[in-house]
Amino acid sequence: MKRCGWRAIPLGLCLLASVVAGRAQAPGARGDRPFDPFRQFDRNQDGRLTKDEVPPRMAETLFGRIDKDGDGAITREEDEAFQRSRGGGGGERPQAGGAAQGRSPRGGALPEPPVKPDFADVKYGPHERNVFDLWKAKGEGPRPLVIFYHGGGFRGGDKRQVSGRLLSGLLAKGISVAAANYRLTDSAPYPAQMRDSARALQYIRLHAEAYGIDPKRIGATGGSAGAGISQWLLMHDDLADATSDDPVLRQSSRIQCAVATAAQSTYDPRVHQRMFNVTGVESALFPFYGLSSPEDASNPKFFPLFEDASPITHATKDDGPLMLFYPQANEPLPENAPGNLYIHHPKFGFLMKEKLDKLGVECVLKLREDYAAEGSGGRRVDPTDDHVAFFVAKLKP
Repeated sequence: MKRCGWRAIPLGLCLLASVVAGRAQAPGARGDRPFDPFRQFDRNQDGRLTKDEVPPRMAETLFGRIDKDGDGAITREEDEAFQRSRGGGGGERPQAGGAAQGRSPRGGALPEPPVKPDFADVKYGPHERNVFDLWKAKGEGPRPLVIFYHGGGFRGGDKRQVSGRLLSGLLAKGISVAAANYRLTDSAPYPAQMRDSARALQYIRLHAEAYGIDPKRIGATGGSAGAGISQWLLMHDDLADATSDDPVLRQSSRIQCAVATAAQSTYDPRVHQRMFNVTGVESALFPFYGLSSPEDASNPKFFPLFEDASPITHATKDDGPLMLFYPQANEPLPENAPGNLYIHHPKFGFLMKEKLDKLGVECVLKLREDYAAEGSGGRRVDPTDDHVAFFVAKLKP
C-alpha cells in the first residue's frame, strides 16, 4: 500500500480512494459512477478545490504548483494540466490504491532495473502474473538470495519497482536478487497474494541449483503491500506439503530474515480503528477481503481472514530477524484521518517491535527521523545502505 508521496504525485493521480474509506464509505457506494478523486475532495461540489478541502501536506507542498492562476482554488482543468505535465496524461485514471501492471504508483511507466536479469519473466504458476526475474550474484558456491515483492495496495504494482540501488548493492555484496509479481485483488482476494509470493519462493528453492542459490539463506523485502508479504512469509508457519503432487509445494516457504518498508504489521481493520481512532476501513482492504461495506469490519465471518492475513498474528519465537523502516513522519494524526495518512504510519512498526521484543526475536526499527541529516532541512537519507548491511549480516554471503 504505497504511501501517496505528496511532493511528486499529481493530485488527480494520487491514491485517494483511502480518503473515501476514511469517511466510512465503501467502494461503489455512489453507484456505478467511476471513482473520481477530484469530486471526492470537492466537498461543496463547486468544481473548485480550496486548501481547506485537501489534506494539509498537499496544501503545503503541491497546491501552489497546481493552482497555476494563483486564485486560491484548483479547477479540474488545472488538475488535469498538472497531471499531463507530470507524465500522467489527462485520460483514464489508474485504479485507486495501487499502480497498474507495468506502471509505477506515481502513474508513469516503470523504468527498467539498471541491471538486466539473468532470468526474466520466469513462470512459477499458472496465472499471467505468476512470474519473477532473477539476478545472479558473483561469488564462490551457491549464493544467498533476497526476493523483492512490490507494493501497490495488493491492487497494483510490478516487480520492476525493485530499487536499482538495492539491487546493485546486494549484487555487489554477493547476494542474488529476485523480484516477483503476484495476483492482484482484481483477480483474486486474500490469501492469493501471500500464497503466490510463497510459491515464487518455493519454485526458486526447487530450482536452487540451476540458479546457483543456497536454499537455506533466503530473505525477503518490499514496501507497503510487499512489506506485508515479506513479514507474513517470515512469520507464517511453513507451507511445505510433503504429500503434494506438485513438487513446488513440497518446498519450504520459510525465510531467514526480512527488511520491510512502510509495513503494516496487521491488516485487521478492527485494530486499525482502535490504533488510529478512525471509523472507516482502508480502501484497499475492501477487495482484499471481499468486503462490501465498512460494517463488514464487525462481521464475525471475516474475523478469521483479518487475523490470518496479519503478519503479527503468526509471530513466534523461532522467527528470523526483521528490520523495519518508516519514511512517514512519526507524528500524531487527527481523529478519523483518511487511510492514506495512517496506513503507513510508524505505529505499525512499534506494534510489531513490541510483540517481537517480548518473543526474543530481533527487530530493528528505523524511523524517518533517524535519517534526518544535519542541515538537510529534514530530508531523510536513503536507508538502502543499512538494508544491504542487514542482509549481509544475516545471510552471510
